[in-house]
Amino acid sequence: MADDNAILSTDERFMAMAIELAQAAWRLGDVPVGAVLTDSCGEVISGAFNRKEALQDPTAHAELTVIVEGAEVRGSWRLSDCVLYVTKEPCVMCAGAILACRIKRLVYGCNDPKGGAVTSLYTLLNDDRLNHQVEVTSGVLQQQCAELLRGFFAQLRRNTASKPST
Repeated sequence: MADDNAILSTDERFMAMAIELAQAAWRLGDVPVGAVLTDSCGEVISGAFNRKEALQDPTAHAELTVIVEGAEVRGSWRLSDCVLYVTKEPCVMCAGAILACRIKRLVYGCNDPKGGAVTSLYTLLNDDRLNHQVEVTSGVLQQQCAELLRGFFAQLRRNTASKPST
């Protein structure tokens, strides 16, 4: 039981870091998703947030950016001893990247019922037909992660509604 508590507190600590990164994305006008990549000893390798709007790059998701940075830091595309913490359930593109770099474990905050590729719409990370499966923990700081997204989209709707039509 003590090991379960230690894992939970570690997961919460790194998810809190991912939430801080997500807040940075919001401040820059991007969907607030943050990601942190750690090694098997719990050392942070990289951290990133969504930058699709800032870069006008459809692939600039937090997960992809943190994976690319992590591979650069490690000097290898293989991240098989790493844990990825992300505030929102990864999409198909990000799940594919997680599989491609052989991440050992994914920890995410809230589900994405419209685009999630881990449990919501698809279960790519645990498909036995693929050559790699990922250990998944979901719901870590779920409320905070979900509130961040709800708040962002509520603000976006308010801003859109207040713009004069042309």
